[in-house]
Amino acid sequence: MCRLRAGRRAVTEAGTTRTGDPERATLDKAAGENFPVAPFFLPRAWRADLMAVYGFARLVDDIGDGDLAPGGADARLLGVSPEEAEDRLTLLDAFEADLHRVFDATPRHPLLRRLQPTVRRAGLTPEPFLGLIAANRQDQLVKRYETYDDLLAYCELSADPVGRLVLGVTGTATPERIRRSDAICTALQIVEHLQDVAEDLGRDRIYLPAADMKRFHVQETDLAMTATGASVRALVAYEAERARDLLNEGAPLVGSVHGRLRLLLAGFVAGGRAAIGAIAAAEYDVLSGPPKPGKLRLLREVGVTLRGEG
Repeated sequence: MCRLRAGRRAVTEAGTTRTGDPERATLDKAAGENFPVAPFFLPRAWRADLMAVYGFARLVDDIGDGDLAPGGADARLLGVSPEEAEDRLTLLDAFEADLHRVFDATPRHPLLRRLQPTVRRAGLTPEPFLGLIAANRQDQLVKRYETYDDLLAYCELSADPVGRLVLGVTGTATPERIRRSDAICTALQIVEHLQDVAEDLGRDRIYLPAADMKRFHVQETDLAMTATGASVRALVAYEAERARDLLNEGAPLVGSVHGRLRLLLAGFVAGGRAAIGAIAAAEYDVLSGPPKPGKLRLLREVGVTLRGEG
């Protein structure tokens, strides 16, 4: 479900030197994500559609993070010159223009041409795709978030659309399921932010609300340390509990569907819970490296989620 962009820590060097087949290079990253993008147990049509959605989400994220080779194949396909490609906002604008062609013409980029049959088959609308582009555009302009509500508004763009696309692809979207899905996706986004505090700071981005940092007496310099101090640990624990509450709010989504989709959604909820458990087991030390759950913890959480015990 979300985030399809959550595997950026595992991206290989192919992501920064992409000069050959841009479609293949992007889709190859699926194996490095934190969770299966289109697991084998899903129907073939769903797997194809989810991979098409993944390709879009991965590429827009690579543009936003500056992970495309300057003047490479992706920029050329979007009609952007090598000089213009240095500007991420220009690339995002060109990508958005090509996205609109998915709905009324023939897009230039092969990943968007791959997405077109999925959009038509599932009756998807432009809004969730535009939200993901808007999130990456915001990343170029907004580096800090003053309040938790500000962060939630960002997650509404950067994470929630992916869950809505999964529900759309599987034909299971209802207002209540969308609400639950949004809670799960926002929680997963927050968890990733907690795991990636050091990496995000390296990109001059902080997704810990400034008001919460002030409350816990955390300075930006504290986040640049190799050792996680007590005040940072307390702040991370506070935000992790917020994410846990959101996962619990969204978890009834799992019981509202059946069959293989239920297993898929349980995996996403369990993944978030397992990641929070790993952060807690590391005593909220996130600066020495992102705490990641083991397979046994993840499987245990899947069982708990499927039984509705979480």
